[in-house]
Parts: sequence; C-alpha cells; structure tokens
Amino acid sequence: MFFKVKNYLSLVKFSHTIFAMPFALIGYFFAYNRLPLNPDWWLFFKVILCMVFARNAAMSFNRLVDRHFDKLNPRTSGREIPRGIISPKSVLAFTIINAILFISTTYFINPLVFFLSPIALGVVLFYSYTKRFTMFSHLVLGLGLSLAPIGAYLSVTGKFDLVPVLYSVVVLFWVAGFDIIYALQDEEFDRNSKLHSIPAAVGARWALVIALTLHFISALMVVGIGLLTGLNYYYWIGAFLFISLMVYQHYLVRPTDISKVNMAFATTNGLASVVFAIFNIISILTTT
Repeated sequence: MFFKVKNYLSLVKFSHTIFAMPFALIGYFFAYNRLPLNPDWWLFFKVILCMVFARNAAMSFNRLVDRHFDKLNPRTSGREIPRGIISPKSVLAFTIINAILFISTTYFINPLVFFLSPIALGVVLFYSYTKRFTMFSHLVLGLGLSLAPIGAYLSVTGKFDLVPVLYSVVVLFWVAGFDIIYALQDEEFDRNSKLHSIPAAVGARWALVIALTLHFISALMVVGIGLLTGLNYYYWIGAFLFISLMVYQHYLVRPTDISKVNMAFATTNGLASVVFAIFNIISILTTT
C-alpha cells in the first residue's frame, strides 16, 4: 500500500504543489484582510483539498496524454507509465476521481466557486494538449496555476477583487518564465517530435530572454501590489526575496549551460513561493 501511494505521489510530482499552494494561502488570508471576520479553518481545509485534487487531476492527466512522448524522451522515459509501474487505466481512474473530488469539494464552499470549478478544471486539463499546437503552452500552464489566489479569495468572499487578480498575474508570468527555462532540457526532442515550445521555436538564447521578460513583468506586478495595498515592510522583504530568487535562476542557467535547470526550476522557485507567502501572510496579519 505504501509503495502504491508513493508511486502516485511521484506520478503527480506532489512536491511541486509548493509552487501554487503558497499563493492560494495568500489569497485566502488576504480575503480576511478585507473582511472583519476571523479565519474559518474548516474552509481553509476545503481550499487546501481543492488545490490538491485539482493539481492531482491536472498532473495525472498530463502524464496520461503525454505517455507516448514520455516513452521516447530519454529524460522522461523513467516515469511511472512508460516503465509500467502504473497502468494508463489506473491513471485515468485517478484523474477522474480527483476531478470529481475537486468539483464536489467546491460545492461545500460557495455557489460561485462551484459554478466556476469546471472552468478552472478545464483550463488545467487543457494545458496538456497545448504543446501539440502552440509554443505558448508555458503561458497556459501559468494561467492554470494563477487561478490559485483568485480561487482561494473567492472561497472566502464570493466575489472578485483587483488585488487577488494581480497576485494571479504574478503567478502567470512567474510560472510561464520558469517553465520556459525548464523546457530548455527538451529543446531538441520537442523540435524533432514536432512538439511546440518557446525553446524549440526560437532557441535557448532567445528563450531565456523571453523568460527574463516574463519575470520582469511578474516583478512589476509584485511591486504594484505593494504600492496598491499599503501592506507593511514585511511584504517588501518578501517581495525583495521573491524577485531576487527569480533573478538568481537566470544566473544559474545559461544558453550554453543548462546543467542547473533542475536547481533553478524546483529549488529556487519552490523557495521563492514559500518565502513570498510567509512574508505576505505576516504582513497581511500585522498591517492595520
């Protein structure tokens, strides 16, 4: 039983939940900054469940539809489906179960979140097909993860607001940028397999320029949020560290040396999201 659970956690790269989850927490606590209420911890738990179920569905579906490419790609041939550790039918069942659990959980949050849940799920599942027809798949991935702060905010308030949308824009361009960097590993394979990505389309050098531009936009949004909300100095500490870590990954990866891509992708970005969330939440709770 333990090994089966471990295999599924590996299938969906559960550790990578660290990218979007911290921004969901920011959206959740920021909502209470706008409302004269104490946090509802049962609601908090349901928001966390939604994040887990949606991401499980998205990642397992991605592994399912990409299984034939994964088998041919030396970098991904060791994944669970190509190796026969988990069957495609089991992965499909896992995807459906998590999709149902996601939508079911939103029903117990509020009507707006429940109504929007199929749309959100559709976005994150649709990403898996985008590399087949557009090099802008990185932006679709960013869009999927960017729903985290908006979704958490809507779970508390039941209405849209500008600031969580700006947090989502931060996520969109931050994720798209680091996904371009990550895709450098598959530049040649994607080109030979007629898969679309920015590195395959323009080469490593210009791909890194585009990634840096997207990260610059993300950084501008971070600064804009701080100016708009008037959050205290804890926010600016988190903003400085987040932007610094975005810059640092561009130091780690060069057009002629992508040996540190995984460090830039997982370690640096995971740390960036956690640090930014911690200082954001402290700032939200201490700003009067």
